[in-house]
Amino acid sequence: MPPKKQTHYTYISFNKPFGVLSQFTSEGGHPALSGFDLPKEVYAAGRLDRDSEGLLVLCNDGRFIKKLLDPEFAHPRTYWAQVEGIPDEKALQALRSGPVIKGYKCKPCKATLLAPQPDVPQRNPPIRERKEIPTSWLELTLTEGKNRQVRRMTAAVGFPTLRLIRVAIGNLKLGDLEPGSWRAIRREDILP
Repeated sequence: MPPKKQTHYTYISFNKPFGVLSQFTSEGGHPALSGFDLPKEVYAAGRLDRDSEGLLVLCNDGRFIKKLLDPEFAHPRTYWAQVEGIPDEKALQALRSGPVIKGYKCKPCKATLLAPQPDVPQRNPPIRERKEIPTSWLELTLTEGKNRQVRRMTAAVGFPTLRLIRVAIGNLKLGDLEPGSWRAIRREDILP
């Protein structure tokens, strides 16, 4: 019997810009991951919506991706959400308890108002702003990842999301990685 082939796994931390699809094939004229000179053998371990930004992990380790995405393991994912208005403690508590969205009760999460507001790169195009309505930033840490969940949660408590940036997955933080940039990481940087 021939010896088992040694597999080399590659893990990438990528700062996905606004408007980019979390896949390598462009659709509907939207840019995709193929435009960022990423290693050929990797694919996205999860997704960020086209209109969301931030940390995206890519790798070629299928078992690891399953562990990272499986709700059974409940790995934390942290987001900064710029919302319309300034949530009060009642709204924050509603987020922490897990609002009901389309009949589904979200799992409890961590939710805090960020003060001071985070220093983040300008988005192109910028968010829509209304002079009479202030904006604020929330930090939310979830252990589940339903489609457009953060946006639906903030809207459910009366504070629609204007901009959404994923800043951490497990132990891995986005840090100073510029939009559109990536770096090689180790599996242990994400999950112990």
